[in-house]
Amino acid sequence: MSEQRFLFTSESVTEGHPDKLADQISDAVLDALLAQDPDSRVACETSVTTGLVLLFGEVSSQARVNFARIARDTIAQVGYTDTKFGIDAEHAAVLVSLDQQSADIAQGVDVALEQRKGSDHDGYLDSVGAGDQGMVFGFATDETPEYLPTSIALAHKLARRLTEARKSGEIPYLRPDGKTQVTVEYRGDTPVRVDTVVISAQHDPEVEIEQIREDLVAKVIEKVVPEGLLDDKTRIFVNPTGRFVIGGPHGDAGLTGRKIIVDSYGGFSRHGGGAFSGKDSTKVDRSGAYAARYVAKNLVAAGLAKKVEVQIAYAIGVARPVSIFVDSFGTGVLRNEELAGLISSHFDLRPAAIIEELGLKRPIYRQTAAYGHFGRPDLDLPWERTDKAQALRDAARGAATN
Repeated sequence: MSEQRFLFTSESVTEGHPDKLADQISDAVLDALLAQDPDSRVACETSVTTGLVLLFGEVSSQARVNFARIARDTIAQVGYTDTKFGIDAEHAAVLVSLDQQSADIAQGVDVALEQRKGSDHDGYLDSVGAGDQGMVFGFATDETPEYLPTSIALAHKLARRLTEARKSGEIPYLRPDGKTQVTVEYRGDTPVRVDTVVISAQHDPEVEIEQIREDLVAKVIEKVVPEGLLDDKTRIFVNPTGRFVIGGPHGDAGLTGRKIIVDSYGGFSRHGGGAFSGKDSTKVDRSGAYAARYVAKNLVAAGLAKKVEVQIAYAIGVARPVSIFVDSFGTGVLRNEELAGLISSHFDLRPAAIIEELGLKRPIYRQTAAYGHFGRPDLDLPWERTDKAQALRDAARGAATN
């Protein structure tokens, strides 16, 4: 029987996309609070539109920060520094409506923080319940060095290359907003070629579309997509509508948490539905998803599966997961239930334990808010480490012997 042939598509966006601008502001607020008070509880949402930024949500912290200044600095760093873009850092209105976190939600963590002052460390880890119910997914595959599906890995690289070419002046007429999309042809589990590339890049009004297409093919696509994956049948669409001048928050309103598939695995894996940005690590939407990626990546790095998806589910106020599910898609060297047993033996998935092991009370989040939270060799992210791979490999060898 011949191997199955199929096409799979993932997208990414640049840091100037309105939703990503909102994500970055929310995570910049989180980082500023954590820098002063590592125990800050934060659920900061951001909405951006023409000339206006709104920060809203809940914060419990001893830190004192200038929220409006953080928003303006983030907007400027992304590149919205001119009123002709529809929003600019110094002239936008910034409205702040951040309230105290609900005591009903906070009480599980508050009690645990008091218990932490005692000597019963394991009791403390057990006392920090999940900040909400929910399930999270982690995924990893050995098809790329980033342990990501090829389609999302390439889409992120194209988006980053667009921004690099803009900021360096190599393509001086580009503006901050942009989207990329890559369709990969698979035969079985192997990516064999890129079938389609789509790039929509915001630009100055006086530039001709022919120039944009020529530059983006030569200076972006051909710089990023490996030559062996492009062929004479690869379809390339650059600004297919012919014009993309009005963009960013002026073209579409942006909101934190609307790019959860871009942030994770490009649709190749399932998603629990919870966004990451603007949330501190007591929210398992974030810490649990990072832990699930950490687990999945170590299983693949250990050679126990070629690709694997891990689901972890939590109940609000309860520390230990209510379920752990593993699917190795038939590529595992052990049965899925045996892999789940290895996870339980080698990973402590209680929220407080995750926070401790991965060091999640540090201001490390703004850097993740564009170009993906996973598969980032440019960043030293603790959930991307493969430091458990050898122990998992040894344990699996022992299980197979028995």
